[in-house]
Amino acid sequence: MANRSYDPDHLHNLMESVNDEVSFLGFLDALAGDFALERAIEEKTPSSPYSQGALGWENFSVDSVLDAAQAYGNASKNGWKTDHNNVWRRCAEILLAGKFYE
Repeated sequence: MANRSYDPDHLHNLMESVNDEVSFLGFLDALAGDFALERAIEEKTPSSPYSQGALGWENFSVDSVLDAAQAYGNASKNGWKTDHNNVWRRCAEILLAGKFYE
């Protein structure tokens, strides 16, 4: 990421393109990289504890990310209107929500 500017829509766009195991694993790699970059930036220049981090992360630990993802999954399961046959994309959507859902 050091050679290109940060695109805040990158993860969402990647999530939208998930359609199988290979694309899900690519998304998961990008999500992990985004989380690691956020932590590195926050280590050098911490954001306010009352706002999101430099890359938009609201949850700053693995357990809080997974808790938020689980809460989002439960809250959105009845309203899920996207391709019901694409479980890979649904999993990516739930994990991405762990970044910002509170």
